[in-house]
Amino acid sequence: MTNKNDTVLGHYTDSIHYELEQTSKLMKMLGKQLFDKLEIGITMDEYAALDTVSINAGICQRDLAKLIIKDRANTGRILDSLEQKGFITRFIDTKNNRLVKKMGITEKGYEELNFINNKIKSYFENVTKRLSDENVERVRTTLKTFRLELEQLVETNI
Repeated sequence: MTNKNDTVLGHYTDSIHYELEQTSKLMKMLGKQLFDKLEIGITMDEYAALDTVSINAGICQRDLAKLIIKDRANTGRILDSLEQKGFITRFIDTKNNRLVKKMGITEKGYEELNFINNKIKSYFENVTKRLSDENVERVRTTLKTFRLELEQLVETNI
């Protein structure tokens, strides 16, 4: 039996929010399975952090945490692991007259990033193979717009 409000409010499972959440979960699962299958020596979270550091040289931990949407403690653990593997280096710098730990990617880190990108490229392209390049770009742009809107609403406390 359906409730008359179902037609007015709809079901959560019929919403864009549900589709995004489920898609995100599946992509995370696919990434983990892929990294395990290809025996990639870092996690998806480490990969995201490494990639982000590679395009944001000199980024501090707090700013990185905001970009990868992880709390500072988790970000610190990820960075510790990447540093132990020799993929990033951390250094002290100043920001607003305060000492801040910043990081950069090492040559070994760039090599690892390129190695991973080459290994996973065909797998991730397979996910979107039924979509035209234009549709893939449209979805990416729409999702980015949606994410930026969410960032204005969500209190992340990072």
